[in-house]
Formats: sequence, structure tokens, C-alpha cells
Amino acid sequence: MAKEKYVESITSRDVDFAQWYTDVVRKAEMADYSSVRGCMILRPLGCAIWENIQKGLDQRFKALGHENVCMPMFIPESLLDKEAEHVEGFAPEVAWVTMGGTEQLQERLAVRPTSEALFSDHYAKIVQSYRDLPKLYNQWVSVVRWEKTTRPFLRTTEFWWQEGHTVHETAEEARQETLRMLDTYAEFCRTELAIPVVKGRKTDKEKFAGAEATYTIEAMMHDGKSLQAATSHYFGDGFARAFGIQFSNRENKLQYVYQTSWGASTRLIGALIMVHSDDNGLLLPPHIAPTQVMVVPVAQHKPGVLEACQEIVDKLAVVCRIKMDASDKMPGWKFSEHEMHGIPLRLELGPKDLANGQAIAVRRDTGEKQPVSLDDLVGTIPELLEQIQKDLYDRAWQLMQERTYTATDWDSFSSIIQEKPGFVKAMWCGDQACEDKIKESFAATARCMPFEQEHLADTCVCCGKPAKSMVIWGKAY
Repeated sequence: MAKEKYVESITSRDVDFAQWYTDVVRKAEMADYSSVRGCMILRPLGCAIWENIQKGLDQRFKALGHENVCMPMFIPESLLDKEAEHVEGFAPEVAWVTMGGTEQLQERLAVRPTSEALFSDHYAKIVQSYRDLPKLYNQWVSVVRWEKTTRPFLRTTEFWWQEGHTVHETAEEARQETLRMLDTYAEFCRTELAIPVVKGRKTDKEKFAGAEATYTIEAMMHDGKSLQAATSHYFGDGFARAFGIQFSNRENKLQYVYQTSWGASTRLIGALIMVHSDDNGLLLPPHIAPTQVMVVPVAQHKPGVLEACQEIVDKLAVVCRIKMDASDKMPGWKFSEHEMHGIPLRLELGPKDLANGQAIAVRRDTGEKQPVSLDDLVGTIPELLEQIQKDLYDRAWQLMQERTYTATDWDSFSSIIQEKPGFVKAMWCGDQACEDKIKESFAATARCMPFEQEHLADTCVCCGKPAKSMVIWGKAY
């Protein structure tokens, strides 16, 4: 009965997806609302997941030659105003500091919504020669964007992220960096988060303010909506010209640098929830789970049970992240609690199991139970965790395939986008008027022009004019 009561507090995913999501965030104790409007408190589990994401990405960044730095939180208004398109794009979301103590500031300070202006100002001071290039910097910080509607992890007034900012000698180097970092994000989502993504370029309407080109990885959530999981931007020399970032090139002539920026945020935790979790709570892929295995003693008051469980923990600690729940709660309550927290694998051990030289392994994703020999745990458990990781990815990939549709004319597009949640592949003429019409008609946007292009038809799905590219359309978070 205890388990049923614990799980009943989650709204069914199929009844109300939005409420289900909020229930999982709260009941799994990942985050909580704060007294500051639109800001969340990252609780230990949410913070631990973010730390694992940070660790995985940071290792990849450093392997590619990037260095971590820390920029200020505040941006003087005059600095932010230097790149007109950039500031116009962020103006509605900027939070301003106007007072210092009891005195009015002579110049407003923006609480950073992103840090292009700060990095550009810094690079203008430290880059003089081609020998100084490239500069491959990244920072792990929080940023503030004054959102009207917020939801934990997906869209909050303050959120945590990393933002890479690099400067290069040539446009080709910068373009390569932009795509290299997009590939890094896609690989991380695939191998660590078990989330398949579509890689592509944003339309001009959807690109980052101030960028020449924005590239994205788009993931499909369980309800068929898209989530922009990470982006990488090629700036060309636009910011360099605005901020005066010049260097002496190999011909000893002054030249502007070429820049990129790229970022991923705690939004990835929202993706984890919406791709993998279920009505029993959070479900975490083993690679990213703070605790991969939970050992639960059954009849722990019986002789030898707790000692045997501790031996399991000691033995497996070298191959996985493992804990034991030796609290005085009933086993059924423990099972439900650890399912709620998304722990990928549970090991149950009672007196009968001990006598048989085995433990019972229970998969969080399927609920499947299987006996595992106590003598072979070091070999069996890592294999089982890898199988769970693979199966989670395969299920997410299969869902994305099943919910990706093709439309070749307006009628079929209209029918699919309104009746079938998911991605819709359709041809586009490149005219923003068609993009606007689709958004106004169906609240759907161009998620990306995928790198893997298909020729579905000769004409635009909206206007019938000659098509220029295939676009994936969808409703998004």
C-alpha cells in the first residue's frame, strides 16, 4: 500500500503531460520553486545530475583544447549596445541593475543574458597577432533572462549553462569549430544521455541574434514536441568589427578575427525527464545517473543480510556508482522511492537469496527481475547497466522514427501537424512569409534544416514555389 500511495501522487503522463512533468521534478526531489519569481532551487539530485553533465562535457571540451575562464555577471549598457542585432534580440529579456546601494548608477548594468559582449571586449584587449590565435574559451555560469512563462529546467529566469566563445584567424577555422562543437553535443546526448538528436541549421528567423549561422541539435520528447538541446553559432567577423578585435596577420596587415559561440544548459535535465521517465517517476540512463545501483536489504534484521549487502557495495564500488539503503523503512517503500528517483538498477538481497548465493536485480526501465550470482557481480552488473543504457536510447530512437512524418502539400501538412504530435518533414522555398504562416496557423516552427537533406517534392509545402531545402517542423518547448 505504501508504494501505491507514493506513486499515486504523480499525474499520469498520458493524461496531463505538463502536470506529469512538474510532478516528477517535485516528487523526485530534483528541484523546487524559490521565493524569487521564475527561479528554481536545484536540490541535491538535480545538482548531482548537472555535475555529471558538466563533468562529461568539460572533459570533451578540454580534450579539444578549450580552457575555462570566468567572466563578470554584469555588462555595462554601452558594451551591450555595441552589436545592434544582438542587443535587439535580447532586449525584452534583459534584467537591469540601476542602483548600487543607495545611489543611482551612472550607467545601467545588464545581468548577463549571455556573454558575447564581455568576451568580445576581452578579446579586443588580448589579441594582437595571429600568433595569439585561436583562443578557445569556455565558462560555466548562470545567466538571467526575464521569462514571462517559466517551467523548471526548461525555461527559468535564472539557469545554469556553459557558454563557449572562440576567436580564430580564418573564417574556415571558425566554421569548423562551430560544427565540431555541434558534433560534440550530439555525441554527448547520444552516448551519455541516451537521447537521439537531429543535427541541422536554423533558419534566419530562428538563428541567434547577431550570428551569421546557428546550428542546433533537436530532440523529440515523449509527447512529440521538440526541445532545442544545444546550439552552436558562427559569427563571422560581425562582433569583431563591432568591438574592434583586430590582429596582425601573416602578411603583417590588420585583420578582424572570426568568432563562434556554443552552449548547453540545465535544459538537458528537462530533456532527460521528458524522453525517458514514466508514471513511476524519474528514469535516468546509467551513464548520467548519480547513483547507478541501489542495494536494498530485505529482512535486514536477519543474521548476515546487512553484512552481505555491504560486501556487495564494497565489491561493486570499483565498477559503478552504488549505495545501500539500510534505513528502517519497509522494503516496498524503498522500492518505490528509488524508482521515483530514477536509479537504473536495484539489487535486492534477503536471507533466501543469501542462502542461494544470489541477489535479485531489478531494472528501473522495464521492471524486469533476474537473479545474479554473488560471485559474478563485477562482471554481470556493468553489462546489465550498459544494456539498460542501450535500450533507453533504442526506445527513444524508435519513438522519434515513429513520430516523424512526411508532408508534400499544404493539406497533408495541415492534417499531420494538428493531429499527430511529432516532427514533420516538408520542403520549403526559403521565404520567411511561409515560415510565419505556418507558425501563425499551427504554432509550429522550423526546428532546423537537417544536414541529411531529402528531396521530398519540387515545391514548397506552403506556397507551391520551387523548394530550396527540407525543413523539420514541429511544436517545441
